[in-house]
Amino acid sequence: MYFTDRGIEELEKRRGEEEVTFEWLAEQLRTFVDLNPDFEVPVERLATWLARLDDEDDFAADGDE
Repeated sequence: MYFTDRGIEELEKRRGEEEVTFEWLAEQLRTFVDLNPDFEVPVERLATWLARLDDEDDFAADGDE
């Protein structure tokens, strides 16, 4: 189990029944980065990955763009 799994499990437990829009998620990510600028690159990578999930050709097998 990765350390991040704990946070993901907490998110699922606390908010798993809620429905959100991607507009809401984008705003929360912007706020998070404003408060935590050191996380700008990981948040950008996560957002890009989520945006391109259906575009298999956008990412190489090793995860690089």
